[in-house]
Amino acid sequence: MVAVLTGDIINSRQGNVMQWLDILKQTLDKYGQAPHQWDIYRGDSFQLVTTPQHALFAALHIKAAIKKNDNYDVRIAIGLGQQTHNAKKIAESNGPAFINSGEAFEALKKQTLSIKSNTPDWDQPLNIMLNLAVLTANNWSSTVATVILAVLEHPTKNQKQIADLLDKSQSNISAALKRGGYEEIMQLNHYYKNQIIKL
Repeated sequence: MVAVLTGDIINSRQGNVMQWLDILKQTLDKYGQAPHQWDIYRGDSFQLVTTPQHALFAALHIKAAIKKNDNYDVRIAIGLGQQTHNAKKIAESNGPAFINSGEAFEALKKQTLSIKSNTPDWDQPLNIMLNLAVLTANNWSSTVATVILAVLEHPTKNQKQIADLLDKSQSNISAALKRGGYEEIMQLNHYYKNQIIKL
């Protein structure tokens, strides 16, 4: 089983494309190589294949990276399932995971994050939780997103080390993580990884 993330950048036509494009590429690069495991197409859309265990973390990672700039946000649909054809280019790969990701993405309306597997009863409670989580994540300021991104990318560093990295005070780091609901969102990611085993 694999996870396929299909997404696009909200407000991508505002401002300079380089404000988000390089950041998106750098973040996707942490999960694999282009164009086999990820690709950017139609200007502001992207796809990433990763392990089911890493899928939600990757989606949150991408969101924090994009929201470092207040002008932008991201919509992401996670599809879980088999990959029946593994091509050199992700755009030419297919299987149920790709179909689920595409269908979930097409169904996104006001939501910015959703998940679809071949088991609707498994999807439903997780999508309710994701909708609640993004009520907070959609409102991350650039300051909060910058701090959360640093914590996600440096999991072994403590708050003091993150503060030094960002040239901020430790109290600023702590306050930003609290405002961003970081602990609660990581609890959701932990719950999600435990549920994946049941699929």
